[in-house]
Amino acid sequence: MINFVLKTKPMTSDIVYLSNLRTRCTHIQSNNQIETDAPIDNNGSGNLFSPTDLVATALASCMITVMGIKANQMGISFKDVSASVVKKMAANPRRISSVSVVLTIGDIWNDREREIMENTAKSCPVSKSLSPDLEQHLSFCYK
Repeated sequence: MINFVLKTKPMTSDIVYLSNLRTRCTHIQSNNQIETDAPIDNNGSGNLFSPTDLVATALASCMITVMGIKANQMGISFKDVSASVVKKMAANPRRISSVSVVLTIGDIWNDREREIMENTAKSCPVSKSLSPDLEQHLSFCYK
C-alpha cells in the first residue's frame, strides 16, 4: 500500500528518527524542517513541539489560513489575527482529549463579516479531519 501511495501521489513529508525520542520532519516541496520531541509526561525532554502539539497547533493554523483565504476573496481586512492553543491529553488510551483555540481579532469586522469568518474557521479542513471524540473549543476575542 505504501509503495502504491508513494508512486501515485507526490510525497508531503519525510520523517527521520534522530534519537532520544526526537524526529526530523522535512516538507518535501519546500525542504523546510521541524523537529519534534516527546513531551515530559511521556518520557521526553519537552524541548520541542511534540507530535500532538503539532496536531493542536495545526488546527489553529488551519483556521487562520482558511479565514485569510475567505478574507482575500471577500475584501475583508485581515491583518491582526492570532491564536492561542491549549491541548489536553487523556490517559487510556493516550490521545488528545481536547483542544481549545482562542482566536484574537484586531481587525474591525461588521456583524456579517464576523459571522462569515467565524463559520469559516469552524469548518477548516483540519477541524473536519479530526475524530469526533476530540473536543474542539473555539472562541473569538475581538480587541
